[in-house]
Amino acid sequence: MQDNRIEVKKDRAVLVGLSAHSLPKGENATEESMAELSALLETAGGECVGTVLQSKDAPDPRTFIGEGKVEEVGALVQAMGATMVVFDNALSPSQQRALSDDLGVAVLDRSALILDIFAQRARTKEGRLQVELAQYKYLLPRLLGMWKHLERQEGAIGTRGPGETQLESDRRHIRKKIDKLEADLEQVRRVRATQRTRREKNEVSVVAIVGYTNAGKSTLLNALTGADIPANNRLFDTLDTTTRTLEISDTCTVLISDTVGFISKLPHHLVEAFKATLEELSYADLLLHVIDASNPLWREQAEVVEKLIYELGASHTPRIDVFNKSDKYTTDIIPHGEDIVSISARTGAGLDRLREMIGARLDMGACRVVLEVPYQMGGVVDQLHRKAKVEQVEYGDTIRVTAVCNPRELGQLREYIVEGWTPPKEPWED
Repeated sequence: MQDNRIEVKKDRAVLVGLSAHSLPKGENATEESMAELSALLETAGGECVGTVLQSKDAPDPRTFIGEGKVEEVGALVQAMGATMVVFDNALSPSQQRALSDDLGVAVLDRSALILDIFAQRARTKEGRLQVELAQYKYLLPRLLGMWKHLERQEGAIGTRGPGETQLESDRRHIRKKIDKLEADLEQVRRVRATQRTRREKNEVSVVAIVGYTNAGKSTLLNALTGADIPANNRLFDTLDTTTRTLEISDTCTVLISDTVGFISKLPHHLVEAFKATLEELSYADLLLHVIDASNPLWREQAEVVEKLIYELGASHTPRIDVFNKSDKYTTDIIPHGEDIVSISARTGAGLDRLREMIGARLDMGACRVVLEVPYQMGGVVDQLHRKAKVEQVEYGDTIRVTAVCNPRELGQLREYIVEGWTPPKEPWED
């Protein structure tokens, strides 16, 4: 039988990184960050055909890696038939343009590659808005850079007319798009704020799952809630936030959400654009920091997440450190503490303990009670359906309701409770 499948041609890329004494520690390329860059390239649909890691005292102002190293990279590009070069470090617009001219192929930096992956992965309207905003903010200075030679010769022969007109037109177009996207995302924030207020009014606790990309966040959400989220072994496999209900016990139900995975050197524009989603971390009642302890670099990855949690204003939110993939590592490497648990989201090991820890943190004092409500007070039953977990309703001389109520409802409806809860004495009753 003839195979009619069309083989998609992959982009072949040479990966380049620079380690320089003058660069901040987190911006230097290392063998580990280059391996991660290769994984990012594969996620984007490309193929690594060569790697160049350069050590230098300081970046070259024009080409970042120096003229000699550019020639070496160019020779590798020709030999391997590469169609692009991807840098592990951030490049300025002028460096990106100079390198592309010298090498004769497209040149991207790590930020551009991550933005491309996010553009592929975004599924919801909100996710696409956030990615598009980040892409335009990344593009704007590079667009201006492409026209710098015209700006320097403003009014000179050969520069009047369509050149300047096109530059201003492109500037205005992108700035208008940025303004529109920011307005749309502000509307998303307002909707989220309304939803948050409603949750707080109903006293529904929120748990947010955070962690380095590919740490197993989606697998954990699936294991805890039975959600059917794709969970593959690749970076940024899921991007859009998913929220599910999790019953911790008969008297404790929470909302649990996964969030976009973090990664080292995450583009600033991307963090800014995703604040509409990520700000949920600062409003969550509890964070689950999922750590892939089977990865030898788990400490460095955890540090990246810690820094981003701090940047997003969620450093004071209660947290449980969840060391995942216990089926792949020995537990003696894991720290011990009351807010640390070792699990395997894939096999289910340790999940019962994790549920207990979540319950201990978030059980709001709810309890199961029986209420007898007169028929003329039917509004009380409506209130219970809205704000409590109603398990059974029987109609006899009165409306007999079995429900799990939080402390606020227990206090408001105390006169109807006949079983399951004894109201505390008021001060004047002593």
